[in-house]
Amino acid sequence: MCTVVIDVPALSGEPVRVLAVRDEDRDRPWRGIGPWWPERDGVVGVRDDRAGGAWLAIDPTVPRLAVLLNREDLSDRRDDEVVSRGGVPLDAVGAGIPKRPATRGFNLVEVDATGAHLVEWDGLVSRRTALTPGTHMVAHHAVDDPGTPRIARWLAAFREAGLAAGSDWWMPWLGVIEEAAHEPEASVLRRDAHDGVVLESLLVCVASIGADGVDVREATLAEPGRWDAGLVAALRESVPLGRPSGTARVEASQ
Repeated sequence: MCTVVIDVPALSGEPVRVLAVRDEDRDRPWRGIGPWWPERDGVVGVRDDRAGGAWLAIDPTVPRLAVLLNREDLSDRRDDEVVSRGGVPLDAVGAGIPKRPATRGFNLVEVDATGAHLVEWDGLVSRRTALTPGTHMVAHHAVDDPGTPRIARWLAAFREAGLAAGSDWWMPWLGVIEEAAHEPEASVLRRDAHDGVVLESLLVCVASIGADGVDVREATLAEPGRWDAGLVAALRESVPLGRPSGTARVEASQ
């Protein structure tokens, strides 16, 4: 299951800051941030090659960002009655998503220069809630849900760490992630079995969304699900927003 840490500023005009960790099957092919959807002019994001959708999508011209996290689906719909969740972030940065999506359950973090919202869809009911100023964590239940071990253990630490000045504002949060890696049951970087598939943290993205636009950086973990000291350099050297960061990636086969 993925994790998002987000800081919503108290002062108008300050950027919203996001750190997102993508958890997925390492054998599922994907591509880093790039313009992989020519039919959606200007939109870039992290592409899932199997279904063709996005995990994270950005429209830099708005600016707007959306990132998707899976959530338990409470409906009794059959598999042939639902579509891939991957279209949700793309729709969210475009015309918007319907109140009753034709997908399995999800959490969607939506961000623009004015603030952030969390959309919760459990297959039965959809809720869209503005995130209050401050630092929050989102996983596969409600925002700041203490029933999620990594949120219960590390939310206060992310809040206490705060943000650094300058372009490396995310450094204090990376410090929390490094510390959390020593506690596997509550680590932000995950290796979890889910429905017979092992989901591992593969990618870390950091994004600043404000009136001046979007700055997004990405770094692939050298070993899925494990802290990598090279993350700092990788984020600093990340390919600029809007340029493809490489060909399709299949972590286990390279």
